[in-house]
Amino acid sequence: MSITAKEVQHVAKLARLSLSEEETEKFAGQLNAILKYAEKLNELDTDGVDPTSHPMPLENVMRDDEVRPSWPLESVLKNAPDEEDGQFKVPAVLE
Repeated sequence: MSITAKEVQHVAKLARLSLSEEETEKFAGQLNAILKYAEKLNELDTDGVDPTSHPMPLENVMRDDEVRPSWPLESVLKNAPDEEDGQFKVPAVLE
């Protein structure tokens, strides 16, 4: 597969980019080099290899949820600058 200058211009137009002729040729060459490198993957023997979405196994590293008692309300509100009805009271930001 090969990318032409016309295809580079088309993609640039979709991305709303303005490319000069030099840039178009440069990007066409770079994209062709990328595709050539990606084609090397087709040479690999992948028979018997299961498809994966991640190269490494995923593990949940978070702890299990445990029901624990909450802190006493008095301790929580002890350092609050202002409190009303057991809740933090803050200045209004909307009028």
